[in-house]
Amino acid sequence: MLEKANITDILSQQFVCDVRTIINDARRNAVRSVDFCRVQMYWQIGQRIFEEEQQSKERADYGTYLIDNLVKKIEPVYGSGFGRRQLYYARQFYMEYPIVHALRAQLNWMQYKLLISIPDKDKREYYELEAVNNAWTGRELERQINSQLYERLLLSNDKEAVLAVARRERLPEKPEEIIKDPMVLEFLGLERKASYYESDLEAQIISHLEQFLMEMGKGFLFSARQKRILIEDDEFFVDLVLYNRILRCFVIIELKTGKLTHQDLGQLQMYVNYYDRREKVEGENATIGILLCTEKNETMVQMTLPEENNTILTSKYQLYLPSQQQLKDEVDIVRQRYELIRDEKKCKTLSKKNINDNIT
Repeated sequence: MLEKANITDILSQQFVCDVRTIINDARRNAVRSVDFCRVQMYWQIGQRIFEEEQQSKERADYGTYLIDNLVKKIEPVYGSGFGRRQLYYARQFYMEYPIVHALRAQLNWMQYKLLISIPDKDKREYYELEAVNNAWTGRELERQINSQLYERLLLSNDKEAVLAVARRERLPEKPEEIIKDPMVLEFLGLERKASYYESDLEAQIISHLEQFLMEMGKGFLFSARQKRILIEDDEFFVDLVLYNRILRCFVIIELKTGKLTHQDLGQLQMYVNYYDRREKVEGENATIGILLCTEKNETMVQMTLPEENNTILTSKYQLYLPSQQQLKDEVDIVRQRYELIRDEKKCKTLSKKNINDNIT
C-alpha cells in the first residue's frame, strides 16, 4: 500500500488544478445565479410599481405616495434591501430595461444600479457591453465609469467606432481605438506628492501590472521591464515593453514625471525603430511608442514627429480619479502646491541659517 506522502507526490499538478477549477467555476456560477435571481426580482418589483402607478396616473404625486407606503409594509419584514431608495431604483430599472429577456445574466444588481444612473443611452450601452465582455466586477465597472473611460476613448475616436468595438461588430484597427488618453492610474496607491521619481512610478506600475494592463486597454501582455538594448555600442534601457495581441505589435512605454521634451520623443522614436528593425517578425505590425507624462504638448508632438504619425502616442498619467473639473486644472493645482511646499522649505532653511548665524 502506498503511503500518504507518496500518493500526494504522484498526483499531477494539472490534475489538482483541473479539480480546483471545476469547484471554483461551480461556486462562481452559483453566486452568479443567485445574483441574477435578485436582478429579476427587482425588475418584477419595478414592473409592478410602474403598472400600479399607471392605474392612478391622474394623481401627480401618486408615485411617491405609492412607494412611501409600500416601504412601510415590506421593509420591516424583508429588511433594508427593500427601502425607499431601492424601490425607486427598481422602478427606474424597469423603465430603462422594459424587456426582461434583454437582461444580462452576467450582471448583478449593483452593476445595473450603476448603469441606470447613466442618462446617455449610448454611454450606458457601452459600459454594459464592456462589463459583460470583460467580466468586470461591480467595483471594476464603478471605477471605469468614475474614471470616464467612455469619454477618454471618444477623445480620439468617434462614437460609432467605440460602440462597434464594444458590440464586437469589428476589431480595433488603430492604436487610438485601444489606448486611453488620459490614463487613470489611481490604483497604484502612491502617496499624494507634487512629484515622483520615474523609478518609483515604474515600480508601482509593475507591482500592479494586472490593473495597469486593464487600464491600458484591450489585449495587452507584459513583455519586459528595463529592457536592455545596444545601439552602436551604447547601452539603453527601455522602461516597459508590452505586446498587444489584437494589434499584433510591440508597445514601448517610457515614463516621464516632468514636462515632455524633444529629447524624450527622440529617444522613444529610437526605441521604436530598434524594435521594428530587430525584434518585429513577419506578420507583425509596426511598433507603437507611448510616453506617459504629467504634461502633454500636442504642438510639440506634431512638430517633432513626422506628419500623419500614428506610431508615437503621448498619454497623460493621473494618479487619482478625475473630478468634473477640467483635468488640466488639476495638474496646475498640483504644480502650485509643489511650488508652495518648495518655497516653504526654502524659508525654513533660511530661517535656520539666520538663527545659527546669530548664535555664532
